[in-house]
Amino acid sequence: MLIGLSIRDVVLIESLDLAIGEGLTALTGETGAGKSIILDALGLATGARADAGLVRRGATGQASATAIFALPADHPAFAYLDDKGLSYARDEDLVLRRQLSPDGRSRAFVNDQATSVSVLKDLGVLLLEVHGQHETVGLLDPKTHRGLLDTFGGVSLGAVASAWSAWRAARDRAEALRDLAGRAAAETEELTLRLSELDRLDPREGEEASLAEERALLSSAEKAMADIAAAQDALAGDNLSGRLAQAYRALERARDRALQAGAPAEGSAMTRLSAACEAVDRALVEAQEASAAIDAVAETFEFEPDRLEKAEERLFALRGMARKLNVLVDDLPAKRAEFAARLQAIETSEDSLRAAEKDAAEAREAYLYAAEALSAERRAAGDALAKAVEAELTPLKLEKARFRVAVEPLGEDRAGPSGLDRVAFEISTNPGAPFGAMEAIASGGELARFALALKAALAGRGGGPQPLMIFDEVDQGVGGAVADAVGLRLKRLAANAQVLVVTHSAQVAARGDAHWRISKSGDDTSTRTRVEPLSPAQREEEIARMLSGAEVTEAARAAARALLTLHA
Repeated sequence: MLIGLSIRDVVLIESLDLAIGEGLTALTGETGAGKSIILDALGLATGARADAGLVRRGATGQASATAIFALPADHPAFAYLDDKGLSYARDEDLVLRRQLSPDGRSRAFVNDQATSVSVLKDLGVLLLEVHGQHETVGLLDPKTHRGLLDTFGGVSLGAVASAWSAWRAARDRAEALRDLAGRAAAETEELTLRLSELDRLDPREGEEASLAEERALLSSAEKAMADIAAAQDALAGDNLSGRLAQAYRALERARDRALQAGAPAEGSAMTRLSAACEAVDRALVEAQEASAAIDAVAETFEFEPDRLEKAEERLFALRGMARKLNVLVDDLPAKRAEFAARLQAIETSEDSLRAAEKDAAEAREAYLYAAEALSAERRAAGDALAKAVEAELTPLKLEKARFRVAVEPLGEDRAGPSGLDRVAFEISTNPGAPFGAMEAIASGGELARFALALKAALAGRGGGPQPLMIFDEVDQGVGGAVADAVGLRLKRLAANAQVLVVTHSAQVAARGDAHWRISKSGDDTSTRTRVEPLSPAQREEEIARMLSGAEVTEAARAAARALLTLHA
């Protein structure tokens, strides 16, 4: 609910801070005192169109209006703030603020976060309804009528929404298969050709890297073989191994002669001779191993004369196919499998399409059946709502008027999870007159009372947080019993919601849970509007003024006391 309204430099109000309570709050005052300024300021804070004329003449700065709302944790305004990326705390108040410059430019804020005026307007739709002689915002918007009727009748959309989802899914699948069938002939030829090329090519995973390595090796193999042959020649025959063997045998003979001559076996000469023999022996073994290793390398580098050409041709073929298909060479095996799967799908698509079309037709029938059942529920709920509203019209001096709920079928092209109905609230203000939209047929005073009658009929059927309801001079042109009937219905609405009413009727004001008096004062240079909550004594005096006119009489005071006592 709205718990506070702060106004600065708006029209005739220089500074005003209002604390607003639950129930029904009545705003009264002399004609021209500025009661509408309160509503203008609230509209400014909730995104209504504004112009520079709202800025108080003589103001040194900007006009501003701040509306403070206390909301339950499940209020839809929080989901909207999430969608817009605005921060908030569910256990804190929601503060909407608008600043208006003398040049007509304005700035908007939500919880002190700069935002657009459209965000304030969207939040205003969620937070309040305005019903007046010149406009009715919220309740009478035709886009809301279907939801209001469903809530009134306790209509469940679950079966239709489920059937709609199933039909849409089946329809989408059938459409996809029809598209596939339409492309099948051309695609089959193309896929067959590409798959045939890939089958002939037979690409393997990792083949590109392997071929690139092989090509690099083979491209240098001819020169490598010449070098290897030179190495073989260097070690072949008697060149090295033979001379090492001769050296070893010569050293062995030298050692034998030295021993025969009596040289000591452990002497330094014999030790060095033995070391030389061992070194030559090791060199001979290493030379033989080196020769064997070179021979092995030579065998490795032996290849067919056209092996390099074949490797290059294979590599170029793989890369050419990859370019044609716009993929990497390593992706060719997967592409081959994909083409095969798509061909298989096309081959079986005719059977799949027939099955999908059968499923879609069955899902459509299920949806239409559920939608028709929903339409029947809505027509019954519409009849009940029409009776409830018409029961409210006579006490509001609209006894000649009629109300109906038009539930009209929509085409299948407008099907959705809410069914196939267009719902509109329509009225006829005189016998024999055609039905039409409320705002197009009703006069200013009638429109506000129609809104009140409809709201009274819907009372208690909201199923969620109720918006603040504002009625601007809903009692215009009526008095006596009719004004009392207006007050009674406003009071009933205020039992489960917060209601503000701008009124000239003592009967309406007497039913308020709170009463504000709006007055205007000033001199030759300036005029100011004041808003003051009334004490019980002040309230009695104000209602007496409303009953008697310019001069408040004792009889009027007595009548005021009686009214207040009656409606206490």
